[in-house]
Amino acid sequence: QVQLVESGGGLVQPGGSLRLSCAASGSIFRISAMGWYRQTPTNERDLVAVITSGGSTNYADSVKGRFTISRDNAKTTVYLQMNSLKPEDTAVYYCNVKGALLGTPLMNFNSWGQGTQVTVSS
Repeated sequence: QVQLVESGGGLVQPGGSLRLSCAASGSIFRISAMGWYRQTPTNERDLVAVITSGGSTNYADSVKGRFTISRDNAKTTVYLQMNSLKPEDTAVYYCNVKGALLGTPLMNFNSWGQGTQVTVSS
């Protein structure tokens, strides 16, 4: 009922930049938060950045000052601008969107994108 399409991953050298995008579509009544998580083969899926419906943002300490989360005017696409990338940023990045579905009664949803690989290496 909610589809998320991610794009923008790839291979970049240390110090480089990438921009991830995630477009949400489907039977959406309201989006309450959009965020990015990342996961390596040895770690759990950790929060990278989140933006709420009111525009508040929160970042993992490891990416503060380097990554910026934003969204489009329609508030259905979320972006993650990643600058000054480091090898330790290498991971699969997942988009996450939370909100409510169209219908009565309202039902909450918590959807994940398919993941996009980001590799930072020289």
